[in-house]
Amino acid sequence: TTTMKSIFALSYLLWHTDAFASFTTFGRKPVSINMGGVNEGLDLSGNTWKPTEGRMQSTDTGDFLPEGYVDDLEFTEGMLGSQAGLSSSQRKGPQLPGMEHLGEDAILMGGIELAEGIPEDMHFIPASVPDGNIEMSLPITSTGQLYTLEVKPFCMGYEDYYAAFAAGSDPIFQIKEGAIGRMDRRGGENTYIAIVCDPRGIGGGDFKATLVVNIPEDDSKLTYTFSANVQ
Repeated sequence: TTTMKSIFALSYLLWHTDAFASFTTFGRKPVSINMGGVNEGLDLSGNTWKPTEGRMQSTDTGDFLPEGYVDDLEFTEGMLGSQAGLSSSQRKGPQLPGMEHLGEDAILMGGIELAEGIPEDMHFIPASVPDGNIEMSLPITSTGQLYTLEVKPFCMGYEDYYAAFAAGSDPIFQIKEGAIGRMDRRGGENTYIAIVCDPRGIGGGDFKATLVVNIPEDDSKLTYTFSANVQ
């Protein structure tokens, strides 16, 4: 009985295996497509390109290159940027050919204009905390001492400024140059205001004055105190 069961189980297994093999082997038929002579004259051998030994090349060379074009550039070309071989003086101008002298012969229309005068209704009131203190010392026989005040721009744009001494300042101090002008934007060139201290006809002593620089469009101002000891 046991032998008969083993024979029956083996026969059953072999039958199922044969059925599966028949399906996978003979179930799909090869398909052949006839293009009707469409492929006649075409090279179907595949891409025969091979890289040149020891060099890097590209297979997508543009059609606009001349016949027989040879790429002599090394693979390191351009790694340091377009300005790597330029000196510091050469890097200041435009890098496009033919634009090295752009703007030299330009005709400016309009542009920045300096203010003509201090507005009549402007008041020069010092701030409670000065932005700088300048001390001067000169002999009584002096014909005048010049001090150039250097102001660093702090506004976001170009702003007109007006400078004058506040009420109560000793007349020994006067603005020689730079009372009115336009201040550069932040990071630009500094503004210079020339102050002269002339004790002639006044005598010796200690003198004080307060300079106020109004920037109305920026709603701000600067305050500088001056003191001079004349002996």
